[in-house]
Formats: sequence, structure tokens, C-alpha cells
Amino acid sequence: MIARQQNHAGRLLVLGGLLLSLGSPLLAHAVPMVNDPNGSQGMPWGVALTARPDFEITQPGPHVNEFQLKNSAPSYAGVPVDSVRFLAVDDQFARVTIRYQGDDRHKQILTYLEQQFGSLERIPGQMMRGLNQQYTWRGADTEINLTYHANTERGYLFIDSRTLAPRFNDRITDSAE
Repeated sequence: MIARQQNHAGRLLVLGGLLLSLGSPLLAHAVPMVNDPNGSQGMPWGVALTARPDFEITQPGPHVNEFQLKNSAPSYAGVPVDSVRFLAVDDQFARVTIRYQGDDRHKQILTYLEQQFGSLERIPGQMMRGLNQQYTWRGADTEINLTYHANTERGYLFIDSRTLAPRFNDRITDSAE
């Protein structure tokens, strides 16, 4: 009887783990970046976006400001996207967030990222499709994270300064006090 209960409990544990893994992002290790841009969209990390006339503040804050380009439709790598936001911490450019929708756009953006920053490692048996996909390229100065939710066809791309982006967490803690 006890052995039977242990076997049943073991099966439930395996089933629970399987269900959790299907609902959570595919956690793959970071691919080393081959061409670290040390910034994004031709701008180096740390530049003051407030000094640029082609940007407007969309969400001001005491330490963190969010910007967008004036008078241009949002796009990334020539692909139309829902939004492109540029974030600065203490007036230093530190992050770009891009949101998009559609499997076709996801494939175009993923292809561009692999061409520019390095091919993803295709491990035999690795699932490259699923409900949630996550890809990371890590360079000396820049980290790029792409998350795609296949069930809603929503994609999120974060391009971060590896030295400045951690300061967002510091500023969130400071403003909560």
C-alpha cells in the first residue's frame, strides 16, 4: 500500500513538473554576442536623451524617464512594431523596450537578431517552439532578451546596457522609501 502511494505521488510530481515547464518560458542559456553594439539604434549607452531633439518624453520620473522618437512610426530592424521606448536612468540612456505582435514579425526580428548578434545554439532535442520562447544574447556591454508568447503572438524585446540597467532596480528601491 505504501509503495503504491509513493509511486502515485512520484507520478503526480513528474506530471506537475511537466505542466509547469509547458507554462513557463523556455529557459535557455545566453548566447555570446558576436557584435556588441555598446548601445542601440546607433546611440551609445549613457548618452543624454533629453539633449536630443528627435526624442520626446512619454513618461517622466524623478530618476527614470521613458522616451520615444518624435514623428516616426515605431519599427525595429525595418519591421513595424507596436512600440519602441527608450529608457534613461539619471539622464543616461540604458534600455530599449520593443513590443510587437504577430508570428511573422517575430520570425523577422529573430532572424535579424541572429544575423547581427550570433546564431542561437540548436541543441538536438531542444524545443525551439512552444507557448513561451526566450532567447538571450550577452555581450561585454549589451544584453538582449527576446520573449515571445506564441498563444497570444506577443513579443517583447529588451536591449540593455549591462552596466546601467541594474541601476533601474536601485532607483525603484530608492523611490519606494
